[in-house]
Amino acid sequence: MIPLRPLAPADRDAVRRFLVARWGNATIVLDGRAIDAAALPGFIGHDEGGIAALATLLDEAGHSEIVTLDAVRPRAGLGTALVELAARRACALGLRALLTRTTNDNLDALRFYQRRGFRLHRLVAGAIDLEREADPAIPLLGRHGIPLRDEISLIRPLG
Repeated sequence: MIPLRPLAPADRDAVRRFLVARWGNATIVLDGRAIDAAALPGFIGHDEGGIAALATLLDEAGHSEIVTLDAVRPRAGLGTALVELAARRACALGLRALLTRTTNDNLDALRFYQRRGFRLHRLVAGAIDLEREADPAIPLLGRHGIPLRDEISLIRPLG
């Protein structure tokens, strides 16, 4: 298993490049707020090819939110390890829950998070449709040919 460690200031430029390559941008929009994911705390793991695993976290009142989660090698346990590190960090900070979000078409993420103790928390119908008005590059069809329309929040209570 690739060793994971907390993000350090020296990681920021590489994290920004990685997020742009994987997500198209290092700025993630959450509830209408532009969040610079490359500036957030989180965890990282490297292999010979560069960043192999990354989670960025946003701490808010009572919870921590997984803003981005990437494991370059699927099904190698890195995603699970990142979630568990995020949960332990949130507990150590005295936070009561770990949250995350995905889109209605991301069946793999819905399965992944629910198998790791998350429950469906909130549906924001039409959230992606609204984002598309500001960014027409967001596709109409998502994974598996599913129309990309909605945002789904998941929560994992801690403690």
